[in-house]
Amino acid sequence: MSTALRQRFIDHMTVRRLSPKTRESYTNAVAGLAAYYRKSPEKLNDDQIQAYLLYLIKQRRLAWSSCNVVFSGLRCFYGEVLKWEQTRFSIPPRPRKKQLPMLLSIEEVRRLFDATSNPKHRCLLMTIYGAGLRVSEAVHLKPCHIESSRMMIRVEQGKGMKDRYTLLPERLLQELRSYYTTYRPDEYLFFGKSKSRPLPVGTAQKAYYHAKKRAGITGGRGIHTLRHCFATHLMDMGVDIYAIKHMMGHSAIKTTSGYLHASRQKIANVISPLDRAAGESPCHAAF
Repeated sequence: MSTALRQRFIDHMTVRRLSPKTRESYTNAVAGLAAYYRKSPEKLNDDQIQAYLLYLIKQRRLAWSSCNVVFSGLRCFYGEVLKWEQTRFSIPPRPRKKQLPMLLSIEEVRRLFDATSNPKHRCLLMTIYGAGLRVSEAVHLKPCHIESSRMMIRVEQGKGMKDRYTLLPERLLQELRSYYTTYRPDEYLFFGKSKSRPLPVGTAQKAYYHAKKRAGITGGRGIHTLRHCFATHLMDMGVDIYAIKHMMGHSAIKTTSGYLHASRQKIANVISPLDRAAGESPCHAAF
């Protein structure tokens, strides 16, 4: 891809106000296609593009989430920048997999924290769970975002370039104060090798997996599991779904309502209409 075409693509995404991370991912998607054929992307045809996508799926065996980023990047480039019509370039939409998040119990979360010996990592994991943050949001927190007088955490430019507030639990505030006294962070609350740079997301993931292993926890997936647990555990406690939506930074209530399906406590508390029709209390004895 020529420098001029690359800049044109970046300028288009900037005008659309796509996040820096999205711009980088989309640019890499087009660059990967160009590198595969060793041709500038505007010189390729639809058959070549489809063959490349098939290569990613069948030979590279990329996860659907990774493939979807490539698909979206190519749609943006060919459809919006080069303005190719669908008859010339088309990627059929794929059905989204509907999977319930794999969660940890409150007891497992407690064990996870206890197994984290590094104070910075423990405080980071507690912040993600206690405030329901995305890992990228947590590592970009600054000391000024901790508003202890209001017991809130300010999240600036989260997903969708939105600011929001979420709660600051008392237990987390105590942990943060202890952490601050020990580490004296500067620009970023959770810094990397330099205090002027945020802790890398990959480092945070490794800290989470290490803690899981030490705690003997096999459930859950990546560090994002803690954010899922925050929402689901709040629902189990009966917290209003619209309050959870705001704290999570969801654009639509439909996204938040997905956690209703993962809330086992909600299901356990439901009384079947059969029991009501029978006029008897449900029996909880062993079958």
